[in-house]
Formats: sequence, structure tokens, C-alpha cells
Amino acid sequence: MRPMTRRRFLTISAALPVVASLPAQASTLYRWRGIALGAEAEILLDHPDSAAITARAAAEIARLETVFSLYRTDSALSRLNASGTLAAPPFELLECLGVCDRIHAATGGLFDPTVQPLWALYARRYSEGATPSADDLAQTLATVGWEGVSVDESAIRLRPGMALTLNGVAQGFIADRIAEMLRAEGLTNVLVNTGELRALGTSNEGTPWPVTLTSGGHVDLADRALASSSALGTTFDQGGKVGHILSPVTGLPAPARWNLVSISAGKAAVADALSTAACLMPDRATIKAALASFADTRIEALT
Repeated sequence: MRPMTRRRFLTISAALPVVASLPAQASTLYRWRGIALGAEAEILLDHPDSAAITARAAAEIARLETVFSLYRTDSALSRLNASGTLAAPPFELLECLGVCDRIHAATGGLFDPTVQPLWALYARRYSEGATPSADDLAQTLATVGWEGVSVDESAIRLRPGMALTLNGVAQGFIADRIAEMLRAEGLTNVLVNTGELRALGTSNEGTPWPVTLTSGGHVDLADRALASSSALGTTFDQGGKVGHILSPVTGLPAPARWNLVSISAGKAAVADALSTAACLMPDRATIKAALASFADTRIEALT
């Protein structure tokens, strides 16, 4: 499998849209800007020690990159994919895979982190100016399947030929970790954006954080999370018609039936994974059935 370098990741991800704009009153708050797993990240808060607090948060984001990054060859995820086994896996990776297992079950298998070989196939073929053939897909699908992942505290093991991507959940997971870290420091009014949003409490004005979606919708966030996905948010082809969300059943990209799927939940990791899987679902009823497994989770936009 061709390694995922940062340059290749950024090239393929160049079409990814900003799915939400942050509130106007953000200009009165301390705003930290950085990068989390290749996405622009922000933290908004109002505190006398804002700079020091966000510096610690930035350090934690950097540490989590060493767990979840696909383009860093030294990350825990990359080492797992390279060898098929990861002894003494970091707790964060175990916890995130636990979330994946729950979402996989709730979505009837549509959320499946083992699609990474498919993702690599599409990236490789389109970079060569070609498209995956039927034989390509058949051979690659043989390496896909959540049942081939074995997880316990001592080690994570993959079937030969398998690899994982956590791009559909890790940004939300990191948002949750940063929000809980700041909560533990006594903060109560914070908005974390790591590509997905997690509100800790409300704004410093005591009102929900207002978020405007690119679809034109509006969501008020108060102590909850919001994640958005689009079948064509990232594309492999220059024409922007071959999307990055791939079916673990057929190996084909999600059809562009939804321009934007936005889901809110108590945890950003849950909202992130559910919005990803929803892009593969045929209708609102199917999406709502998947969300029913998680308390206080709802569709905010489906366009």
C-alpha cells in the first residue's frame, strides 16, 4: 500500500469545504488557531489565562496526532496499519475503536474503519489518471470487514492486508478530548472546532453558540456537539464527482444524494461517525433509525 504522506493527504483533501461558520461574537473572545489531523482547528474561550490554557490544548492535539494520524509514519495508527499488530495500544485508540464498534453496529455495518484499503486504491488509481477496475474493487473488498479487527488492552490485530482509517471519527474524538480537558481545568464556556464542533456549556453571554451551516441552516449549540459530512466534500477526481466516503459493502463512493448531513449529539465522535455513515444511507428514516441507538442525538440538516 502506498504510504499516506502529508502532501498526498492535503492534495486529496483540498476540496473539503468548511461546513460551518462560527458565531459573530467570537471576535470578542480569545481565539486559538491551529491544525488537527490536517483540518483547520480553533478554540474560543474567555479566560484570564486563555493563552496558557490553549497552549496546553494545542500540545494535547499534537499528542493525539501521534495516535490517529494517517500521514505520520510514527503514529500508533500508521504503525498498526504497517504491521497489522499494535502491542500495548494507547488508551485513546482503544476508546475510539470502542466508539467505532458501537457506530458500526448501529449503522448496519455502513460505518466501517476498515475501508482504508479502498481509500488507498481510489487515491492511487486517480493519481495515476485511471479509475479502479471491477477486479481492483473485488480484490480490495476482500480485505475490508470490521470482523477482521481484534481489539483488547494488550494488542490490536488486523487480518492480513487490512488497514484502518479513523478520518470519519477521530476529529470528533479529539474535539471531545479537548473539551473534557478544558472542563477539568474548570472552564465552562468554550467552543472547540477540530473539523467538528464541541460546545462546552454556552457562550460567555449565557446563550447557545450560534453556528451557521454552509447549507444555510442554523444550529444553536449548548453543551453538545455538531458534525457535518458531505458525499462530495472531498473528492478523488478533479471533476469533483467521485467522493471520499466509500461503501464497505460495494466499494463504491456514496451517491451524492445528500449535499450536507449535519448531526448533533452529546459527543462529537458519535456525531462525526454517524454523519459519515449517513451519507451512505438512502433516506431520512434509515438515518433516524441509526441515531435511535444514541440518546439525545438528532439530525440538524439533511439537504
